[in-house]
Amino acid sequence: MLKFNYKTKNTEGRTVEGVVEADNLKQAQELLHERGFYIFYLKEQLQSFLPTGFAPQGISYSDQVHVTRQLATMITAGLNIDEAFLILIQQVKKPRLINLLKKIEEDVRSGKSLSSALEKFPKIFSPVYLSLVRAGEASGKLDIILERLADNLEKSRDFRNKVKGSLLYPTLVISGMVVVSFIVMTVVVPRLTSLYREFDIDLPLPTRILIGLSDFFVNYWYVMIIVVVLTVVVLLRVRQSKYGQFVLATIILNIPIFGPIFRQSTLVELTKTLAILIDSGVPILTALEIARNTTDNIIFKDAFETAAKKVEKGFPLSDPLLENKLMPTILGQMVAIGEHTGKMGESLTKLSKYFEAEAEIAVRTLTTLIEPLIMVVLGLGVGFLVMAVLLPIYSLTSKF
Repeated sequence: MLKFNYKTKNTEGRTVEGVVEADNLKQAQELLHERGFYIFYLKEQLQSFLPTGFAPQGISYSDQVHVTRQLATMITAGLNIDEAFLILIQQVKKPRLINLLKKIEEDVRSGKSLSSALEKFPKIFSPVYLSLVRAGEASGKLDIILERLADNLEKSRDFRNKVKGSLLYPTLVISGMVVVSFIVMTVVVPRLTSLYREFDIDLPLPTRILIGLSDFFVNYWYVMIIVVVLTVVVLLRVRQSKYGQFVLATIILNIPIFGPIFRQSTLVELTKTLAILIDSGVPILTALEIARNTTDNIIFKDAFETAAKKVEKGFPLSDPLLENKLMPTILGQMVAIGEHTGKMGESLTKLSKYFEAEAEIAVRTLTTLIEPLIMVVLGLGVGFLVMAVLLPIYSLTSKF
């Protein structure tokens, strides 16, 4: 399903913002109208196949971790929530964050619960965050829940940085290679090969190929731009259908080297989210619904949706997970162990650590293989270029 950001007015005339899930724009409009909302902004949310987890959309990860950690510490020390927010406002220096904290503090001071105050900012505080705060308020263990939430935010941030770091290097190198190749083909090669055209000699095959590529880059560069634009448009259109999302997700998960990183990263976020929700007393069906929304990968979303339907009918959670061939067997097995021992949260926590270790191995494999692979590609490219340039010179000298 697609996600749509909306801005509406309710029956009381109050502005309501948030995110709604639907198969298409028309269905999103119908869902909002059924809620009695008057829509004046509705747009599809840009999605990614990488896991979203606890990611805040309005403030940085570090800011959210800092606020959560400080809030937990002050509440543990015996301060009221509104007093804790006043101290936080004095500590932070970012205007956007100060403004956010002031709005929350005003609502809390007026008598609203912390979860109600946070619900006004769905683009900043994820459903996971809100559900845990509600569970903490209901159980009277808000300080413990916030500490646990801050721990998970920190672990999630560190893990994401590792994954992003591993993907950043090859992305920069490949981007650099593309830019350099374009410059070589449009500027350097035409100047080198213009000399050969003046001599009546048969050019070697590598030189003819190089000149042909250079001519294409110089004379038909707009064709490449059109192809790129059309490819992006087609992909966006394909992603609007459920089948298209499934095909793209399958391709991404099966890309050599990169696929295991995406798969393990998604499993880390899903199991970690489910573990902290269940440990905090959130009902299993609610936890499954929230957990499935931490990823944009439709394969995992469908698996958890099917699991929730089975659980609702009375089946144990492990059954649909073991039946799903796309899910790793260990996921269903560890869940089954948790169900039998009554320690589901603990089993899922151990499972998330296992998937995190697997993801780190995949990251190390990527960083180990990418450097020699890039060197081989560069060596082949430079070798071809040198051969294409020098072979005609050899032909010319032998002719004289």
